[in-house]
Amino acid sequence: MEMTLDAQRQPGSKRIPNLEIGEAGEVRVELWCKGGKGQFSVAGNTIVFVAGAMEQRSCSDAQVTLDDQLLADLGAATNWQRRGDSVTFVGPKSLRFRLNTN
Repeated sequence: MEMTLDAQRQPGSKRIPNLEIGEAGEVRVELWCKGGKGQFSVAGNTIVFVAGAMEQRSCSDAQVTLDDQLLADLGAATNWQRRGDSVTFVGPKSLRFRLNTN
């Protein structure tokens, strides 16, 4: 399953964060600048996300801050819900992703 964060591009970046989730919960994470791997564990509507090592790319301080915050928000999410082509990870900050249906 591939999904893209429901967000605008950030200055200096052509990317919008996305997740590519495999059948066993393995995740390829592409953020505004950084990229890497992680793991989702799912039980019903409960989730746990653990980020793996992120590739160190040439990122501005602002991009690093946004990437680190997004990883922290994903890690703090405890539940998920799907409505149509949207998946929302619910925690202290809710993150809505759109399923890539093409």
